[in-house]
Amino acid sequence: MFPFFARLLTIALFGWLPLHTSAAPQFEDTMAQRTLACVACHGKEGRAGPDGYYPRLAGKPAGYLYNQLLNFRDGRRHYGLMTGLVDPLTDAYLMEIAQHFSRLDLPYPPPQPALAPKELLARGQLLVTQGDAGKKIPACSQCHGQALTGVTPNIPGLLGLSRDYLNAQLGAWQTRQRRAQAPDCMAHIAGQLTPQDVAAVAHWLASQALPANTKPASSLPPVPPGAQRQSCGSAPVPVATNKTATTPIPANRVGPAAAQVAQGAYLARAGNCMACHTARGGTPFAGGRGIETPFGTVYSSNLTSDTSTGLGSWSSNDFWQAMHDGRAKDGRLLNPAFPYASFTQVTRADSDALFAYLQSLPPSRQPNADHALRWPFGTQTALVIWRALYFTPGVYQANTAKPASWNRGAYLVRGLGHCGACHTPRNALGAAKSGFDLAGGMMPMQNGYAPSLRSPLEAGVAGGNTQHVVALLKTGLSPNGSATGPMAEVVRNSTQYLSNSDLSAMTVYLKSLVTPSLQDTRPAAPHSETARPVPGNGAKLYETHCVQCHGAQGEGVNGAYPPLANNRAVTLADTSNLVQMLLFGGYAPATAGNPRPFGMPPFVLKLNDKETAAVLTYIRNAWGNTAPQVTELNVNRARGQP
Repeated sequence: MFPFFARLLTIALFGWLPLHTSAAPQFEDTMAQRTLACVACHGKEGRAGPDGYYPRLAGKPAGYLYNQLLNFRDGRRHYGLMTGLVDPLTDAYLMEIAQHFSRLDLPYPPPQPALAPKELLARGQLLVTQGDAGKKIPACSQCHGQALTGVTPNIPGLLGLSRDYLNAQLGAWQTRQRRAQAPDCMAHIAGQLTPQDVAAVAHWLASQALPANTKPASSLPPVPPGAQRQSCGSAPVPVATNKTATTPIPANRVGPAAAQVAQGAYLARAGNCMACHTARGGTPFAGGRGIETPFGTVYSSNLTSDTSTGLGSWSSNDFWQAMHDGRAKDGRLLNPAFPYASFTQVTRADSDALFAYLQSLPPSRQPNADHALRWPFGTQTALVIWRALYFTPGVYQANTAKPASWNRGAYLVRGLGHCGACHTPRNALGAAKSGFDLAGGMMPMQNGYAPSLRSPLEAGVAGGNTQHVVALLKTGLSPNGSATGPMAEVVRNSTQYLSNSDLSAMTVYLKSLVTPSLQDTRPAAPHSETARPVPGNGAKLYETHCVQCHGAQGEGVNGAYPPLANNRAVTLADTSNLVQMLLFGGYAPATAGNPRPFGMPPFVLKLNDKETAAVLTYIRNAWGNTAPQVTELNVNRARGQP
């Protein structure tokens, strides 16, 4: 519900894939094709990355791989590149990806040379095979199998991994950068290890050859006499094959207010409330998510029915005051990161329904965190001044000259949908620029551009097919593009749950916004037009890395990889989205209508700034596309911002 987090952005582009031949192979819809985003870092077929930092995936127990994907998505492991890739995916699809790699039976690389002193290697062997009873450290083999190749379904093997990777992961357990479901036995064990112990274990394991049978054991080895088996929280969460959201919104559908609560649940989806009011991996709607703004960090509040930390002691009048006037129950002015400048247009009936739904949520006691804003932005005096300049309460008033569908769309886009929070440029004080409603702009702290919904050169849909726009909002996929990056979050959490009639109404309204002066008067180029001459080796890079999925003429693959030819996302004047997509990759959202999306690999480690600029400049000027070049400076600015 916060504008700096909602990040409503369509990046209709993804899918460059590694390729080392000049001829593009025939496209086949396989899990290998769908997981090419994974092997870009983890090596061909998940055999491991060449530098040893990205571990082997092939042959590991499916439950272990699945748990790690959940851990990255839900905040128990921390690596921005991985989190960004798995964020839009459901539990069911993550399990399918884990099972795909688990089934691969491929040879392992040779062990690394044993370069450490003999005493250190001996200590490592002792810890791995026998443990250290005096320090209450069990043997690694007690859980990871006597052959150290893992145990199905949840415990990984320890052989075939590099020293650097083993050392980094043990360090991550020690510093709590890596966590597991409780009880977190690995964190406890790693906490007993000295730096010398960590080095000893990593050196010894990396130097060991794998046995002839590298598959995980089917059962744990017997516990030595006098020892006690560790009890670890490694069991995977049960997966429902029809699950389409990471955390479904519950709804109380019994009692006299059932209809109102159900309507409120629908409105909560329309407002994407859960996305902001749920900390990563936390209780839905319990708040605590830190949202970066240009003025500091704002923490979302607890919306559950808890009486001490949530909304349990609020009345519907209190909630209406927050939505309509931006004031808390006690009269305190709320920070406009909570988009009450949009929510003020919501009707009282819808506000009451939304409140009834939030009151039906199970109480979760989670105190609200204080905002960390720079002075004076968090003060009540500053908020009084800001509101005097930029905020006027007012419920949406229907335009009687327009049809009902137009008014319904306007109400959703301008009210609960708060699309303008991202698609309207902001001034230095974070307020929407007057006269530029939905005209596009950079999203604060996101390093991405929310394209104009008024311009047909950007995201304006005046001449677009209504069914295609509805499909994009409903499934994340249309014949002309895919929703990735920030827009994937909006589709996954919000718009896929809206009715087709509401999505059509939003499209009707958006189609009416186009500004005639921004119409594209350039003649359409033939689809087969050859690329314009562009300096550098962009054409060769495209042939090497991109042609397999996007085609020799930028035509893409229907239902999998969007076309690049005549694609407005490719030729946007602002290149931020294009650069970030190539560097960091991404998936379209896994939705009910597109549950197994294809992924775009990250190229941040494969292409340098010059190469990235060259291939994007080539794409922006091939097959009828015409746009200024991408510079190395453009790439360099985005490289550190996944």
